[in-house]
Amino acid sequence: MSNLINTVVKPFRATAYHNGKFVDITDQTLKGQWSVVVFYPADFTFVCPTELEDLADRYAEFQKLGVEIYGISTDTHFSHKAWADHSPAIAKVKYPLIGDPTGTITRNFEVMIEEEGLALRGTFVINPEGQIKLCEIHDNGIGRDASELLRKVKAAQYVASHPGEVCPARWDEGAETLKPSLDLVGKI
Repeated sequence: MSNLINTVVKPFRATAYHNGKFVDITDQTLKGQWSVVVFYPADFTFVCPTELEDLADRYAEFQKLGVEIYGISTDTHFSHKAWADHSPAIAKVKYPLIGDPTGTITRNFEVMIEEEGLALRGTFVINPEGQIKLCEIHDNGIGRDASELLRKVKAAQYVASHPGEVCPARWDEGAETLKPSLDLVGKI
C-alpha cells in the first residue's frame, strides 16, 4: 500500500443514495469543505449498520464543523436504497451512501479486497483542497467509533488553521497543543 497522506483524491464519478434521491457525486463534490469518506464492505451485513448508524447519530456534530460524510461500498446505489428502506439503523443515515459497483473509488483509495470485490473498513479525512489528511484501515471485523473520528477531524482542522502547532496524543478540543522546537527535544 502506498502512502495516500497529502495526496489529492483521484477523479471519480458515482451515484449515491441521499435523502430519498439518487444524486451524482464526483471528486469535485468533496472539494470546498472538509469531508469524511468511510468505506465499508457491504450492505445488509453486521458491523456495517452499527458504524453507519453511529455516524448518523453524530452527523449533526460533523456538520457543525463543516464536514460532509460519505459512506461507500461496492454495492449499487439501488442496494443502498433497499437497505435504507428495510433497516431502521440505515434509515437514520442522512449523509450520501455512494455506490461503487465497478470498484473504481475503492481502488483509488487502496481499500479493495480484490478476491472478494469488497472494501476494507477505510476511513479518510479530506481537507477542502481535496487532500487526504487522515487514513485508517481496519480489518473488517473491527468496527469504528464516530466519537473518536470526530476528535480526529477536530485535530486535523486545528492543525490546518494553526500552522506550526501539532496535537499530541489524546488531544481534545480546547486542550494544549505543542509547538515543535529545539527546546522540546527530549523534554516530552
